[in-house]
Amino acid sequence: MMTPNAIVYTSNTGYTEQYAMLLGKATGLPVYTLAEAEAKLAPGNHILYLGWLMAGKVQGYGKAARRYHVEALCGVGMGATGSQLEDVRKTNRLPGTMPVFTLQGGFDLSRLRGVYRLMMTVMVKTAGKGLTEKQDRTPEEDDMLDMLLHGGSRVSGENLTAVLQWYGMKQENMR
Repeated sequence: MMTPNAIVYTSNTGYTEQYAMLLGKATGLPVYTLAEAEAKLAPGNHILYLGWLMAGKVQGYGKAARRYHVEALCGVGMGATGSQLEDVRKTNRLPGTMPVFTLQGGFDLSRLRGVYRLMMTVMVKTAGKGLTEKQDRTPEEDDMLDMLLHGGSRVSGENLTAVLQWYGMKQENMR
């Protein structure tokens, strides 16, 4: 594994883009959407890839992996930062050696379009009802219910701690 020389991302509602920009600022790496990267980065470049999560699948990862060497993968979703790691690894068929991170993004139904809006409207009703009726919710479930009912962003630099530690260790190993 090598140190990435760019950050590439796919964002649907803007939360993944916010994380990509925060990482770019913290690392000094250039940041590109997957479409921009195709024009600006030669195939085979080593990248850190971020994509939004849908049912454990990191959107755009397959396309990015066919073109670039993905050194680490970040999935951005509604779940707590650091959760769902094994599900993301399994769903995306990732090698055991690839660093995987999950980051809590946010939820805003008004930013969704088409089939995604329809799917999430159904999920809000079913999951929201289930969580509302649950008597012994965990703090994470309370947060999820709040996000489902009221929307909101959980994007923060603090959520990037593990990614930045990994990147820092990569930098140290290159010296």
